[in-house]
Amino acid sequence: MKNTALEIEGLDSFALARAIRAGDCSACEVLEASMARIERTDGAVNAFTGKSYPRARQEAAAVDALCARGEALPPLAGVPYAVKNLFDIAGEVTLAGSKINRSHAPAAQDAFLVGRMQAAGAVLLGALNMDEYAYGFTTENTHYGATHNPHDLTRVAGGSSGGSGAAVAAGQVGITLGSDTNGSIRVPASLCGVWGLKPTFGRLSRRGSYPFVHSIDHLGPLADSVDSLALVYDALQSPDPLDPGCHASSVQPVGDLSRGLAGLRIGVLGGYFHEHASAPARDALMIAAKALGATDVVTWPDAVQGRAAAFIISAAEGGSLHLDDLRIRADDFEPLSVDRFIAGALTPAHWYLRAQRFRRVYRDKVNALFQHWDVLLAPATPVAAPEIGAEWIDINGTRHPSRPSMGLLTQPVSFAGCPVVAAPLWPAGSAGLPIGVQVIAAPWREDLALRAAFALQSAGVAHLKPVEL
Repeated sequence: MKNTALEIEGLDSFALARAIRAGDCSACEVLEASMARIERTDGAVNAFTGKSYPRARQEAAAVDALCARGEALPPLAGVPYAVKNLFDIAGEVTLAGSKINRSHAPAAQDAFLVGRMQAAGAVLLGALNMDEYAYGFTTENTHYGATHNPHDLTRVAGGSSGGSGAAVAAGQVGITLGSDTNGSIRVPASLCGVWGLKPTFGRLSRRGSYPFVHSIDHLGPLADSVDSLALVYDALQSPDPLDPGCHASSVQPVGDLSRGLAGLRIGVLGGYFHEHASAPARDALMIAAKALGATDVVTWPDAVQGRAAAFIISAAEGGSLHLDDLRIRADDFEPLSVDRFIAGALTPAHWYLRAQRFRRVYRDKVNALFQHWDVLLAPATPVAAPEIGAEWIDINGTRHPSRPSMGLLTQPVSFAGCPVVAAPLWPAGSAGLPIGVQVIAAPWREDLALRAAFALQSAGVAHLKPVEL
């Protein structure tokens, strides 16, 4: 084998998959390098809540055995990954960031998407920290400790998939799986400076994942490059007749990302998305827009109302899901979320019904935009990562509560169900911290969002920055 551990650490997951297939390194070598990196860095980052090293060694050995026999390797053979701890892992308790779930029985089988990753040859290293029951944007978890942003350990990693973003940013693994209801993939991707994909609502099966808001929850990957993101997304795709929330009837491969932007109509979201973005977030957007040749400003319809309706539905469904435990075990909930769950459980039914009725009208208005535009750009977070424990953030001279406001720019988009790639940019004025840009496409057109994101990567304006921990 030709690659040293240091050289392996320098490869993104797409390149690792190619190196393993070419015989330049073994799956076991890659695994040992990843485990060493986790052990060296996670005391500072706190991304992992559980490690599945015995399983990982078995999976890596199976890949190397295939290689030794000269058999064809699946697309992610030997590539390490980890999952937000709301995904079922056979034999492990699915924590979903909570204390209450510790008393649950271990999962009998893997989540559907974990099964897809295993079939693709990926090697599972463990479970990742998150906000309790996915209700939060900062992963300041009282039960398992805050996850720290690898670019500045005094700052949050975002949430609720904070462990998923931080693990990629810290170079522990190049691929993670997360969930996104109101921004929980895109916010940590933005704050940690990694790539994230929130697919179309209903595109990927959610079977075997702990729910937050059934009518809005999405699952998707975070990764170290657009190439890696597209590779894992293609591996995850599959219709699932056992998940009534999976609406995909067929697999639609992403295809050649390098096809370029010819023919693509790209606009920049203004109005609400301009007003609720700080100067560095606006700068990140303008850098991306310039790289893609986008000059036209587009208005997203009813963004304020969309975010409000998303809040109502999230609170009501989340509170209802946990109502029994709220009645008898309220003290075992995360202090940052328990009051919101209780308030959600008390939401009047007619509020919830009106919000769902509005959602249908809202989606029609949003989808009409894509008759004129193929891709729309917007900031992913209003500011760069706040300090851990910060109660307030400043957006253009106005003070906003920190934790809920990190989703100001993501909630209106996920409420419409559109696919979005979060691209990591590094604007001036952000204290050396990343701020992501959302690359938004019409429902079921993940390929267009990924093509535009690839163009940002190719232009050198969106990329990861390695960290030393």
